[in-house]
Amino acid sequence: MTEYASAVAGRSGRRRTTSRAELEHVAFELFAEQGFEQTTIDDVARAAGIGRRTFFRYFPSKNDIPWGDFAGELARMREVLAAHPADLPLMEAVRASLLDFNRIDPAEMPWHRRRMRLILGVPALQAHSTLRYADWRQTLAEFIGRRLGQPTDALAPQTIAHATLGIALAAYEQWLRDEDADLLHLLDTAMTDLAATFTRA
Repeated sequence: MTEYASAVAGRSGRRRTTSRAELEHVAFELFAEQGFEQTTIDDVARAAGIGRRTFFRYFPSKNDIPWGDFAGELARMREVLAAHPADLPLMEAVRASLLDFNRIDPAEMPWHRRRMRLILGVPALQAHSTLRYADWRQTLAEFIGRRLGQPTDALAPQTIAHATLGIALAAYEQWLRDEDADLLHLLDTAMTDLAATFTRA
């Protein structure tokens, strides 16, 4: 067991007060030490000092751990999108929302790197990730469709949503390759270029 996980499991008290973030951190340590596929839910629960039942209050499955509170983040993204003034250009609203969605507390940045390495690099997570990507694109496409007066599944909303996700993934790949890279700068630069392309179109 890792030093971090041992410290969590060794806390005194009969009932653990384990946050979702703390449970993620314990799991990330175990995944790094044992491998994602080799680590079980029981391993994570034991290291966190909680029961298997308690684990499922936080995550439906092991595959959901790297995604954190994704449903909550999508709900917040909808609120951010809805709050943009109507006169803000569409692609500027999309750019601002993407940056907001990916703005990470500096203290969490090392953990976020672990998260994204799992999401982008573990084959066992790819099918699960595809579903999450679809939910993210749908959230963005709904907003774009409303702005354009088109159905969510029309070509323009879907094209912009797909392109924005592609930019996010490309930026994350660059960020993971370079420890000194600034994630928001990469996202901002790429989205500015994309916005210029769609504006010209």
